[in-house]
Amino acid sequence: MKRLQIMGILNVTPDSFSDGGRYHSVEDAVEQAEQMAWEGADIIDVGGYSTRPGHSEVSTEEEISRVVPVIEAIRHIGPDISVDTFRGAVARRAVEAGATMINDQWRGTYDETILDVARDYNVPIFLMHNNTHATYNDVVVDMIEELMASVALAESHGVPRENIWLDPGIGFVKSRSEELAVMHRLEDLVATGYPVLLATSRKRMIRELIDQETTATERDEATAATTIYGIDKGISGVRVHNVALNRKLADAYMKLKEDFDG
Repeated sequence: MKRLQIMGILNVTPDSFSDGGRYHSVEDAVEQAEQMAWEGADIIDVGGYSTRPGHSEVSTEEEISRVVPVIEAIRHIGPDISVDTFRGAVARRAVEAGATMINDQWRGTYDETILDVARDYNVPIFLMHNNTHATYNDVVVDMIEELMASVALAESHGVPRENIWLDPGIGFVKSRSEELAVMHRLEDLVATGYPVLLATSRKRMIRELIDQETTATERDEATAATTIYGIDKGISGVRVHNVALNRKLADAYMKLKEDFDG
């Protein structure tokens, strides 16, 4: 089995739902990135635009001013760096600064120029399921159809197939029951043949799975349970806040499966 890719979340915003303001300075962000690298992160995902409920609008210039100095400061530490943005201008500046991946929560539909950036610099792009309607006949079938439409759009812009990842968009435009349906049928998304990134970390679905009123950091163990569940469904990576916990559990579980299956 291929090693599960661990994407560590580095929010350089003042208002993230989980860690807003903790890594707002370049120095704090670098320290956290180095810690995640030491803990085994394969990718560090730098985001300068919070999408939590009630988030504040951020200009393109402000987003660039948040992410570019951090990317420049951490590009030497080892892991790949993805920029978490849906704006082509931000993605371009981030890749020029040293980012090696793009993580687009609007799957190329908000700003198609982001797909041109992925093509021009030949970097992988994560296409996360999102839409403006939030209505489905069958949430899994409809989600896959919309993601495959984004794949076709990306390829029409010249993004090679091998540079495309898919993300089911847990926490976005889905009810809790719809999110659970997506989790239960993750193998349907994996069956498209594109690598799948699962991003459940500390989200409301996790809180409701453990049926407790919790702070964000108190959801890490339950998040790791979804990592193990995702491995069984065939995912290729997870996006998490707690890198160390997920790295240890994923590596141990995959070694057990490898030894047993082998």
